Amino acid sequence: MKVNAYLEITMKISEANRPAAAKVYADYRGPFLEQIEGALTKELLVRDEDVQVLHGFDSVEHAQAYLESQMFSDDVFVGLKPTWDADPEVRIYPVVA
Repeated sequence: MKVNAYLEITMKISEANRPAAAKVYADYRGPFLEQIEGALTKELLVRDEDVQVLHGFDSVEHAQAYLESQMFSDDVFVGLKPTWDADPEVRIYPVVA
């Protein structure tokens, strides 16, 4: 399948909290790719100023549905929230061929 949409979550996370955030990423990467409909890729991007998780989906609809999924709201969100210095930025981008 081809990535047709990206879900980007950008988080302000202090250096001290980054290992905990990376653990949440590592713990849920496999289940995300195996269980979330339309999920194709998931990458962790770390910069000095922030941390981003870039999710690739087969459609914008599946990217939006993930944000409402039990995995995101009950596991990923709960695990990451204590690591944030500010509310995250969430964006969905369609891929234009």
